Amino acid sequence: MNNLRLKALLGAGCFSLAMIGSAHAGGFARGTADTDILFEDGNFNMRSSVTYVAPTRKYSTNIANPYLIGVDYADSYVIPSAAVKFKLTDSLSCAGTLTQSFGGSATWPLSSGTLGKLNEDFTMYEYGATCGLKFDLSKGRIWLIGGVYNEVTDYNLVAGAPVGTAIQRLGVTLHDSNFGWRAGIAYEIPEIAFRTQLMYRSGVDIEANGSATFLGFPAGPATGKANFPQSVEFKAQSGIAPGWLAYGSVKWTDWSVTEQLILGVPALGLTNGNQYFWRDGWTVTGGIGHKFNDQFSGTVFASYDRGVSTGWDLTGDTYTIGSGLSMKDKMGGELRLGVAAIYQASVSETKYAPIFNRTVQGDWGYALSGGYSIKW
Repeated sequence: MNNLRLKALLGAGCFSLAMIGSAHAGGFARGTADTDILFEDGNFNMRSSVTYVAPTRKYSTNIANPYLIGVDYADSYVIPSAAVKFKLTDSLSCAGTLTQSFGGSATWPLSSGTLGKLNEDFTMYEYGATCGLKFDLSKGRIWLIGGVYNEVTDYNLVAGAPVGTAIQRLGVTLHDSNFGWRAGIAYEIPEIAFRTQLMYRSGVDIEANGSATFLGFPAGPATGKANFPQSVEFKAQSGIAPGWLAYGSVKWTDWSVTEQLILGVPALGLTNGNQYFWRDGWTVTGGIGHKFNDQFSGTVFASYDRGVSTGWDLTGDTYTIGSGLSMKDKMGGELRLGVAAIYQASVSETKYAPIFNRTVQGDWGYALSGGYSIKW
């Protein structure tokens, strides 16, 4: 088996399965747009996947709300991903992508914090269009990559009384839509399944609007403001032996711009929010892929995400180990399945009055992923 065939069997499959490792990374990171489909052979390619993530977060210290000690407040969530690529010329290909780029969700059986939160969640769905232009060199080829995306944000909050109740008092719903862009460069030598890629993604500033309710009655307009980060990711892969591929990535995310979520309900005189004041995030992933035969390939991978907390919240280090299996079918499609174990380290708040500082213990979660791709 030559290395060009190895690339087709393993290259994109390994990276897409290893993305489970960043599905619960620092800050609010979730999915990444599948722009790697631009490198795939074929005139028309389709690829989709769904990743289910079940984290575990339990308070070990919570003086202000002791009834929440030992309660798992982290909600499970699903990350969809879809990509369609069109080869327009021998040198130009364009792709449309969909993913849930950022998100967060927590549910408490009794009110939590000074605002008395019962449920807080938000999602940011990215709809993108990206093109790649390749140039053949004397050895290998270079790609110039660029595109735009639309980020659609939805935020919901349900809060009870300030102390120990599950009765809804306050409800807030917000919505926003923003545009950003990405640009990158890649170099590959298909004969040895070698590729390096550097990709930049811009950040967006959220200025959401919506409505609020209080004690079940309309309470007028509501607003929310937050800054979301830019990022830079470097990825590399190479055939290292017949039937074997090594790959890895390093991603920097500018989480230090995310200082606060400022929530306002003018009719209630409410100006509140979440305090973050994060540091920048780093995510490192590495793995090995292997072709067992013409139908089956597999991968194992590990990922580390440095926690971004500076004492204002509970976002600590995350470690992920996982494996995946790729299966070709007789119709020319490929089924990919992955599983990962996620360990989130203990982390404490330190910036508040002692009675309000909380600690979460270290706990394990898991992620499952399934996807299918086909090309013509």
